[in-house]
Order: sequence, then C-alpha cells, then structure tokens
Amino acid sequence: MVLEEIDKQEEIKEKVVTKEDTSPKTPVIKGAMTKEEVEEHMEEEKKALEEEKQEEPKEEKSEGPKTDIFAVRTTANREDQVMDFISSNAERKKLDVYSIIRPHGMRGYIFIEAGDRQSAEQAAYGIPYARGLLPNVVDYHEIEHMLEQVKKEVNIQKNDIAEIISGPFKREKCKITRVDKQKGEVVVELLEAAVPIPITVKIDSVKVIRREEEEE
Repeated sequence: MVLEEIDKQEEIKEKVVTKEDTSPKTPVIKGAMTKEEVEEHMEEEKKALEEEKQEEPKEEKSEGPKTDIFAVRTTANREDQVMDFISSNAERKKLDVYSIIRPHGMRGYIFIEAGDRQSAEQAAYGIPYARGLLPNVVDYHEIEHMLEQVKKEVNIQKNDIAEIISGPFKREKCKITRVDKQKGEVVVELLEAAVPIPITVKIDSVKVIRREEEEE
C-alpha cells in the first residue's frame, strides 16, 4: 500500500514538472538597467544639461559707466553761459558729470549727462539763468537727431614716436612711418621688435608721445 502511494505521488510530480513553463527565459544580468530605467536616466541627463546652459554666466561687455541724461531749463539765449557755469561747478565739486549738451535748434534747454540725478542737480544748483531740472530722464534717441557728429582732428605726423593704446599691441612704443587720414589709419613700426615690420592700425589707436622735431 505504501509503495502504491509513493508511485502515485511520483506520477503527480512528473505531471507537475511537465506542466511547468519550459520556454527559454531571458537571462537576468545583475546590475543591468531595464529599458524604462535607461530612458529615465537619459531624460535626467538631458534636463541637467539644459539647466547647466541656463546657469552659464553671460559674458559681460566692457561698457562705460551707466549714465542718464537730464534736461535743464534755462533763460532763452543764455544756454552757453549756463553750460560754462555748470561745467565749472561740476569740475570744482568733482561730480559725476560726463558731458553737457546744447542741441541745435532748441532754445531754453540744455542737457546734462551724469551718473545720477543728484550729481546733475548739484551741478545746476545756484547757477545763474538755470531754472532747474525737469523731472523725467531724457532718452538719448529723443535728442540724437539734434546732435552733430564732429570728428576731432588728430595731430599726428610721419616719424612721430607714439604708444599704441588699444588692440593686441597695446602699450607698445612705435614709430609712425605713414599717415592715411582719409582711411583713418597709420602704418607703424614697433620700436622693441628685433625686425621692424610695418603694422597698420587705426589712427585713434595711437597716442603721440614724442615728435621728431622736439629731438632736434
């Protein structure tokens, strides 16, 4: 009886084994990521790169000091006098005043370019024929059409000894070998160069420090 029971149990086991899934299984590699995990990881990396681009500091342009333009009301036909008084006042008080403008065709007003309103007010304070600043800041484009661009005449001659004040050869001493005022250029030779090589630079990129006539 016992043997029969054992045989029956063995038969049942064999049937269970034959019913098990015998299809080949995909081998599981320890540490490998699933497709969903890979996609999630790639999405995280993409977001991190976008955040880095947004956080990259923008290159600051080397601009001059921030200034504003203020309008000063004056007595008509006294604009030039007011300009002279304000200029002297700003220089004496060492105020942040950068320019004083009298637009063509406008009477009774001049304009002060200053670092802040306080500097402009102090420059115009107590000035004869000045009637005070207008409350609003003036946009440069409002008066641009009334201004005249004037080119300053540069006194530079052949054989002048000069210093380069801008560009890759900044602070280098040079000798002027040719001046082309129409193009606004000069040809120079560096004094400290082992072999003198002609270099063309803008005429406003050099500053005369010695003249050949002064040596004679």
